[in-house]
Amino acid sequence: MDPQYTFIMTPEMSHILVVDDDRRLRELLQKYLMDNGFRVTVAVDAEDARQRLRAMQFDLIIMDRMMPGEDGLAFTRSIRIGSTVPILMLTAMGETEARIDGLESGVDDYLSKPFEPRELVLRIGMILRRAQTIPTDREIHLGDYIFDLDREILRGDAGALKLTTSEASLLRVLAENAGRILSREALTRLCDIDGTDRMIDVQVTRLRRKIEPDSKAPRYLQTVRGQGYVLRPD
Repeated sequence: MDPQYTFIMTPEMSHILVVDDDRRLRELLQKYLMDNGFRVTVAVDAEDARQRLRAMQFDLIIMDRMMPGEDGLAFTRSIRIGSTVPILMLTAMGETEARIDGLESGVDDYLSKPFEPRELVLRIGMILRRAQTIPTDREIHLGDYIFDLDREILRGDAGALKLTTSEASLLRVLAENAGRILSREALTRLCDIDGTDRMIDVQVTRLRRKIEPDSKAPRYLQTVRGQGYVLRPD
């Protein structure tokens, strides 16, 4: 892969995670993308990638579909619970049904092997441009309160309400998945809260006291019996 194509956007601002169990391809992709100005981190499988995602933020994931253990589709479904990071999937499978499976799982684009390196960079550019231009509402309304997801600040008529780190993290994850039921296990993982799943119950109770008109009959942060919790903003 000779670096003959220079990306026209500002790739040095984009951090890419490459996930592939093929060492040779992984190293070639890393070198090529770095030669084209991207920041690149690599992972050998889904679990390795999950650890990288916990530690760093990425603008794009390039992932092989066929990996030992947890494959690309299963991994995509798991991270889509709490992340919208764009995913470009590499696959040797070119069938329409396989592509549909990927798109339904949350993949943003496909690239079949073998591929032309310049096409890879072009596809990366298109995905990043789409991600940059999609409008997002980063505030939600909860009755008399407004929660700013980016700053993790809850505001009311009297000003900002004090949230603990765990409460702010929990509210942000629930807000990013508004209307979607999240299990205690998923919330524990996504919010990085130490302890058992019961710790989520404790944090939910505390949060309800701050956002609900009646914490014993919650309007916004609701319990779904046997499944978990869901946030239903105005």
